[in-house]
Amino acid sequence: MFRKILFWIHLSAGVLSGLVVLMMSVTGVILTYERQILAWQEENAYFNEPANDQTRLPVEQLLTNGNDEEFTASSVAYYNDPASPAILRAGRSGSRYLNPYTGEILPPASETLDNFFSAVTGWHRWFNISGDGRGTARDITGAANLMFLFLVISGLYLWLPNIYNWNTMKLRLWFHPNAKTSAARDFNWHHVWGFWLAIPLAVVVATATVFNYSWANNLVYQLAGEEPPQRGGGGSGGNRGSEADSTIVQQLAYDDLMAVAATHLDDWRMLTMTIPAATAETVSFSIDQGNGGEPQKRHTLVLDARNGEVSAWQPFSSQSPGRQARSWVRFLHTGEALGLFGQTLAGLASFAGVILVWTGLALCYRRFRKWLKRTFRNSSSAQDEASSLNTVATDSQG
Repeated sequence: MFRKILFWIHLSAGVLSGLVVLMMSVTGVILTYERQILAWQEENAYFNEPANDQTRLPVEQLLTNGNDEEFTASSVAYYNDPASPAILRAGRSGSRYLNPYTGEILPPASETLDNFFSAVTGWHRWFNISGDGRGTARDITGAANLMFLFLVISGLYLWLPNIYNWNTMKLRLWFHPNAKTSAARDFNWHHVWGFWLAIPLAVVVATATVFNYSWANNLVYQLAGEEPPQRGGGGSGGNRGSEADSTIVQQLAYDDLMAVAATHLDDWRMLTMTIPAATAETVSFSIDQGNGGEPQKRHTLVLDARNGEVSAWQPFSSQSPGRQARSWVRFLHTGEALGLFGQTLAGLASFAGVILVWTGLALCYRRFRKWLKRTFRNSSSAQDEASSLNTVATDSQG
């Protein structure tokens, strides 16, 4: 009885969320190697070997060249490669690439490719809706994702056959050569893809739940044994200065501070400096030793802005368990935390989502069609029987 009830809940949840989950799964497949594709695009467009006599312009000069009325950089970043551009970022408002030797603002590498991935990401998260409707769209994708998590977990239980023997297990463990009809193929694929990719798919879907619901985000910290941070709470604010103290601080040149930070680790890949306020006594750096999506290789360095001495060194390992877990969640969703292998596994999990939704809806449609035929046949039989009884009654009265 429990299995039957669970099956019908599983089927109902699949029908309700199927098309939305299909959309998120398809876009998830497309986004699998987004980081590598954009990095390849940047390398071809922005990386140029400097002439022997060229030296990088001061960071202050790059900020002067890159900032204008529409763009004010909040950070500046370099790759550990003399051929790389300087990257100015304005929070989430965008970024600009500059030739670090001439100060020239470089044109976008490929607006078409950037816009494509931006649109796919928008569809993945909220149907690419902007404005006031985005919140509602995100509620829908969040609810569909939560139902998908239930489908994955309940599907693992329903995968178990009623009768355990090798013949029934073969149909659920691997692609069966005798599954030649569309119904048999859909049944076989639904079980095979669901079994082999259930765990990575559950990770991808569960981590997405953390992005959509505050209770799920808080649960990550609670499972790590600490209180969730309060949203909207202020940080240390070292880079921005104290509101009570508006005294201008005599800071070292940004280039000197960058040079100190660059020597803190030898094998860094990207160094990012948050632009400090004129009143700030410290300046923060992010030192990334990985591909940008590996949280365990991202560290924070805080220097005294006046003399370049180390005020705080915060490698990933020094973070609280809750913060570490939350960072892992962000990049486990895309698989990037585990490198190229993890991205490939996450992409396969998304592809499995496509197969599971498609085959699940097909199986549901066939079940519904059979039910209609059976209902129509039973109704016709009942009508024929009633007609026969009426005929007999009429004959007997005559």
